[in-house]
Amino acid sequence: MAAAVGGVRVAVALLMCVLGGQALDLLRATATSGSPPSPPRVHCWCSSYPNTTVCSWPEPSHSPPALYLTTYSERHQQSVIKQCQLIQPGSSSSFMIPASSSSSEQMWFCLLPNLKLLTDYIINITAVSPGGSSSYLASFMLEEIVKPDPPVDVRVSPRGPRNLLVEWSPPPSWANLDILPLKYQILYQWENRGTPKSVNLGPFESTKVELKGLIPGRPYMFQVCAKELLGLGRCSDWSSPVNITIPRAKV
Repeated sequence: MAAAVGGVRVAVALLMCVLGGQALDLLRATATSGSPPSPPRVHCWCSSYPNTTVCSWPEPSHSPPALYLTTYSERHQQSVIKQCQLIQPGSSSSFMIPASSSSSEQMWFCLLPNLKLLTDYIINITAVSPGGSSSYLASFMLEEIVKPDPPVDVRVSPRGPRNLLVEWSPPPSWANLDILPLKYQILYQWENRGTPKSVNLGPFESTKVELKGLIPGRPYMFQVCAKELLGLGRCSDWSSPVNITIPRAKV
């Protein structure tokens, strides 16, 4: 079987061990020529430090079907190789995927459980098809890829003729909020004579902020993002937008 796929014999041997009959189904193709799959476009993030780490990549739309070998190891213990939990596009296990993974593409996911703090990891995602193989190989530490899910339940209400109160709730997926708190930024946008304007405020450690000096009668759009309090990783995606116009004072 290794000879049938030429230069990918090592990856195929591993696939045979890991995937068994699925690998056989893929390799029953008799052609030995063709283009290898494109390297997976992998994105990894930790949506609940240190509990939930996910890597994802889109299903290629114009390539031959591929099977994936997904492994990771500690940089200083590369002989101890572990498999991440692979979830196929459309799988019933997709409920396990954090909200940050929302995408219009068909996505593959792998879950990396129980990673250690302050530890270098190496992840290898190898796509194998009858035409060959290609790999994504990268190293990371949890502290570098922290990215919470967006805040939820954003609410904006008037407080006087030129003030607004912006409130929100932390992302439900962020565990241990008392031990590992979050900080937040507020983005609000408007148009002035057809020209887009925006202001980014923060960080705030509370989940409500009163904004002053806004213009009555002007429509504003508000969004909030969350970041780990000490600044680990990146801010979340922006929350769903909330639109409001401050009422004009009655004459």
